[in-house]
Amino acid sequence: MFAIYAVSSLVMVAGLGFVLAASYRSEARQRGLAEGRSEALLVAETGVDPLLDGRPLGARLDRDEITGLDRLVDRSVRSHNVLRLRVRNLAGNVAFSDDGSGFGATPEDDAVAAAHGATVARLTHLNTDINDHGATGPAAVEVYTPLTAGTPAHQVGVLEVYLPYAPINVDVSSGLHRLYRDLLAGLVALYLLLFALSVSLTQGLRQQVTRNKFLAEHDLLTELPNRSLFHHRAQQAVRDAVATQSHAALAIIDLDRFKEINDTLGHHNGDELLTKLAQRLVAFTRPEDAVARLGGDEFGVVLCDVKNPEEVLHRLREVIENEVEVSGLPLSIESSIGFVLSPEDGIEVDELLQRADVALYVAKAQHTGVVRYDPSQDHYDAGNLALIGDLRHAIDNDELVLHYQPKMALPHRRVEAVEALVRWEHPSLGLLSPDRFVPLAERTDLIDKLTQWVLQRALSDMSQKTELSQIRMSVNVSARNISSGEFASQVIAALRKHGVSADRLIIEITETALLTDPSHAAVVLAELATFGVAISIDDFGVGQTSLSFLSSLPVHELKIDQGFVTDMTSDPAHCAIVRSIVDLGHNLALRVVAEGVETEDVAGELCRMGCDVAQGYLFARPMPLDRLRPWLTDATRIHPASLR
Repeated sequence: MFAIYAVSSLVMVAGLGFVLAASYRSEARQRGLAEGRSEALLVAETGVDPLLDGRPLGARLDRDEITGLDRLVDRSVRSHNVLRLRVRNLAGNVAFSDDGSGFGATPEDDAVAAAHGATVARLTHLNTDINDHGATGPAAVEVYTPLTAGTPAHQVGVLEVYLPYAPINVDVSSGLHRLYRDLLAGLVALYLLLFALSVSLTQGLRQQVTRNKFLAEHDLLTELPNRSLFHHRAQQAVRDAVATQSHAALAIIDLDRFKEINDTLGHHNGDELLTKLAQRLVAFTRPEDAVARLGGDEFGVVLCDVKNPEEVLHRLREVIENEVEVSGLPLSIESSIGFVLSPEDGIEVDELLQRADVALYVAKAQHTGVVRYDPSQDHYDAGNLALIGDLRHAIDNDELVLHYQPKMALPHRRVEAVEALVRWEHPSLGLLSPDRFVPLAERTDLIDKLTQWVLQRALSDMSQKTELSQIRMSVNVSARNISSGEFASQVIAALRKHGVSADRLIIEITETALLTDPSHAAVVLAELATFGVAISIDDFGVGQTSLSFLSSLPVHELKIDQGFVTDMTSDPAHCAIVRSIVDLGHNLALRVVAEGVETEDVAGELCRMGCDVAQGYLFARPMPLDRLRPWLTDATRIHPASLR
């Protein structure tokens, strides 16, 4: 490409040179003619005009005029300053000729033009006019110029004079050669300048192209390959694994609680941590492997021809967890890794990465560190993906509805609160329960939007002047909601928007969700509790919450998982667990709620244990607002008890 550009530039510069040279030649010719006109005018004014008496010239001149012209010719022609001299009358006919030529010939157009006042000059050779005879003479400037005489001066004839071109040409050529020389030097300098600029620009463009290609395929912060290049290298690794009957492992790494570092130490320190961890990953892997930053705090690794990928990834996780010094502070960060093994888990890279992401989600949820994909873990089938897409539109199009299930104070069996449970009026699938779509939403950022919809609708219903405004409202939130740094402020803003007192809202979060990020959850829940919102731990008993952690949380209520409650009268172990949770809650000054109450025997046993609140089909199923209102019209069903 550069050679083509160089040749093209040379051709253009050479073409410019030819054009300028032609222009100079034309200019030189015009200069020669101008010089000839000046000399002819000088001859006319100083040599011929003084010999005339002011009468228009006739066919022949008188003796005095001829004598004067002969003397002029004798001086000029013989000194070779003039090659030929003729005097013509106003009709264009020759009246005098130094060599006797031209008499009786038809007047030429140039002579006629001069007779009308014009001065005509052209380059020619002697004896080349149509009326001339004899051998062709030297190059000459042929000039026709008017002759004037009398007082006042007026035109009386025409002077035709042939001036030798050689002296003029020498003068003109000398200047022209200097111009050619200067032009050549200028064009050579121009070409060299263009060549140097092109070399510089080409190198710059090549560097920019190389840089742009690098940026298109690499992460700007860590300079690791990005998702696009990672996909390409993963594809190549899978092909090689299939061709060589070996194995390739594709792993996705997510840093746990990285957001805390950004929030606490600032994004610049978070970026420094990511850069150092990226260097560790590169140092740990082999040249034939691939490491990439997929975005945020997520990395991808391809291990080629690997024998024991799980062992390798466990060692990689240990490398990540080693202390890193950032701004003088020693930091240690944990990670979760999900991986797949090709070709066993598939040979399509997109499918493999999706499955590795499923394994990563399991690793984070179960806090198991490194997890290989298992089909039994995969809930991301095509139908679920389509349902997630529909759910996004359903929230925007207000296709969701809330059903409310009463929570009954024991032993009076009066309603003290209701729990808001979302349902989906799907256009084609009908009414969907939360079990069908909430778990899917919890795996995406859509859960934030869904929770906000439920919260806003529930508070809006509470703000109406109905029986619902006299009791409390429970709203369920997920671990993803709590992990958001803005969740507490969003809840507070919603309460203020609808004019609902904070002590009438109960936020329910599952025990397992608390364990996802316990330190951050404690901060968020403390902010809500300080504002007056009650906190309830849902499904209590199925997680592994330590008593020290539980006592440090701003919790107001324990909600016993229905798996222990429903069959507690027939399962002594479950009955003992329920009794222990009731005692634990009361010892911690917490209210205790039992869900899943379906029989009178269970309700009676809960009363004997001193359980505060019961919820289940025995009392009421979840119902829409238009059915809940008449159900609550019996004032005896509403209990004004408050949470402690």
